[in-house]
Amino acid sequence: MARIIALANQKGGVGKTTTCVNLAASLAAMQKRVLVVDSDPQGNATMASGINKFALSTSLCQVLLEGTDVRSALLTKTTGAYHLIPANEELTTAEVKLLDFIAREFRLKDALEPVSDFYDYIFIDCPPALNLLTVNAMCASDSILVPLQCEYFALEGLTLLIDTVDQLAHAVNPELKIEGILRTMFDNRNRLSSDVSQDLKNCFGDLVYRTIIPRNVRLAEAPSFGKPVMYYDKSSVGAKAYLALAGEILEKDLLEAKLNVQQAQQAQQAPQSQLAAL
Repeated sequence: MARIIALANQKGGVGKTTTCVNLAASLAAMQKRVLVVDSDPQGNATMASGINKFALSTSLCQVLLEGTDVRSALLTKTTGAYHLIPANEELTTAEVKLLDFIAREFRLKDALEPVSDFYDYIFIDCPPALNLLTVNAMCASDSILVPLQCEYFALEGLTLLIDTVDQLAHAVNPELKIEGILRTMFDNRNRLSSDVSQDLKNCFGDLVYRTIIPRNVRLAEAPSFGKPVMYYDKSSVGAKAYLALAGEILEKDLLEAKLNVQQAQQAQQAPQSQLAAL
């Protein structure tokens, strides 16, 4: 069963799409089975994957509105070596039309169920707004990865996002949690960036990834060539940073898996100990 992670932040320009495609490409390079779902009408994740968003025959829009089998929209050949469910501006209409649907918040969750066993990770690139498309992504996800630029107003937006996650967890998705907070576009020459970074660590502790994504020209150029940065310039600091992030996520998942096994073993041993005491 895939781990489904939504990349969300209602503030635009913080590196959601950049993180989505580059993290996906890095994990795919580590032999993980990865699917990217482009849930943003701008279709940036689609273009950054080497797919022409203007030439799509089937996209996420048809999946959400018409109930088209998600496998019909799935593209298996991308420049990042991951699979992709693409999107374009048609998705703008989906947000309005979804209002007429019963259980509209679960359209994406239901659509992904037939393919979730085929992947290790599914990443959903959300639009820069807390709208119905984002709610669909959060209802379908196990957790939220929050790319965050280290500036004052970003902290204010993070508080709003966490409140939204808490509300959705209580209302429709009890398993939903914050996966982690990723510091992006970081400039260590900027005092404000360093101060905000420290505030994040003080407030959120282990939720803040050790990996920091720096400002990097190659990272900014790669989408215009329709490639993740590791296939555009694998020696760049941006490529190395996302490989490090992928490694950190795998390490965290391994530790959690070991902990779950230990807890299961302890749960099995407890009744036996109680019987022995009798």
